[in-house]
Amino acid sequence: MPKSPETTVTAAEDLLALDRQVCFALAVASRNVIALYRPLLEPMGLTHPQYLVMLALWEDSPLTVKRLSELLALDPGTLSPLLKRLEAVGYLTRQRDPRDERALAVTLTESGRALREEALKIPPAIIARLGMSLPELETLHKALTTVIKAAT
Repeated sequence: MPKSPETTVTAAEDLLALDRQVCFALAVASRNVIALYRPLLEPMGLTHPQYLVMLALWEDSPLTVKRLSELLALDPGTLSPLLKRLEAVGYLTRQRDPRDERALAVTLTESGRALREEALKIPPAIIARLGMSLPELETLHKALTTVIKAAT
């Protein structure tokens, strides 16, 4: 059935065109960028979500599970299995926080701290693979942070 003139919309005008969807661009970019990390993280025995946990702990350890959950924008139910796996391989420990017995403190082990040295090669490898300059990536990060804040 031919389209009537009233329903004919050019791709540039169509707000439902797939290639104009922010959600689609973010989903594909996220999948593709995370896939770039996989071969870099595998020798370290880390998945991408576990890497994010380690990044937070390399920045500040110990952290409570609640604070780690906030930093990573993950609910504690999603975070808990990640922490259990990282504890099983010896990268961190989970213990009651001496300052607040209701809280669980997550602390890096010596092995977890040492892993940071190996992880230092990841950012330059990702930058090189993306073929973007650091200022370009910082601008992208700023724009994505704005999107995250607007969407929450």
